[in-house]
Amino acid sequence: MKKILYALLAVIVMTQSGCQKDPLEDIVDGNWNNERNILSIKFENQVGDAKVLRTDDETGIINLAINVDAVPNLSNIVLKEMVLSYGAKATVKTGESLNFENAENSAEITVTSPTGKSREYKVVASSFRESLVGTYDIDNLVIYGGTGPEYGGAAVLDLTSKPWIWPSNDGPEKELDNTLVFEMTGITETGNTYGTVTNNAGTDGKYANFLYVGTPQTDVNNFYRKIPKGEGTWSRDYTTGTITFNFADGTKSIGTFENAGKEDLGNGKTKNIANNAFAFNLNGIDAWDKIYSDYDKFVKKPRRYWIEVTKQ
Repeated sequence: MKKILYALLAVIVMTQSGCQKDPLEDIVDGNWNNERNILSIKFENQVGDAKVLRTDDETGIINLAINVDAVPNLSNIVLKEMVLSYGAKATVKTGESLNFENAENSAEITVTSPTGKSREYKVVASSFRESLVGTYDIDNLVIYGGTGPEYGGAAVLDLTSKPWIWPSNDGPEKELDNTLVFEMTGITETGNTYGTVTNNAGTDGKYANFLYVGTPQTDVNNFYRKIPKGEGTWSRDYTTGTITFNFADGTKSIGTFENAGKEDLGNGKTKNIANNAFAFNLNGIDAWDKIYSDYDKFVKKPRRYWIEVTKQ
């Protein structure tokens, strides 16, 4: 009798399971999926990442920049890659182009979900020109340094304000007749620019040798030689906002390109930039036994360094 009951239960279970809906059916068919998003997008000669915003259920906007130094106009900008939400389709495919040569510099891409819902993205392409390109006069070299700024141990000083701590014939003043010539030679796959920089020695034909001649005598070119002598290369990362200078010996320095304005350094200290400056954070070491000294500010604990420039 028990065997008959067990067999009957097994038949009932099998019958019921055969009538159940496959739980993966909706996922396979896509009936659940209303997603219709552009997750990321990239065009040829695009600089940096695009900003993608879903305005509402039916619209969105994408802002990006195109390097117009590399293209004749914005009428034929090729889509290199586009990532959509799962199962979605777009009216523009990789390898096709959009025309941004109009009053709003815009074009449209419509994305449709597997369920048939759509979102129209307005793509706005602004014109980008590498602002770094050009010739600059070096105006000044400025340091913020010193141990214990909260105790008055730090100061903002021109490197030339202490001529006795540098070599008499090739101190920092030798840089002040130099010119920097920036040329752009290309743009990376990730939308960052790069090119060459020429540091011309000026009428005196000399570069500074950043050698502290006090006691102890110390070579601090590692702190202050941030732009190569003669020729070097540069690259600009628009995601991090940094510029990397590459030297012939394989070393590099990383800084930023600052516009005119006041920089707050904390502890009541500020730095005024008249035109532009290449700025570098320095990694000095606290020297409490040398606090308030020139040696501390320029050699042991330099904090930030500006090469002030004016574009011709």
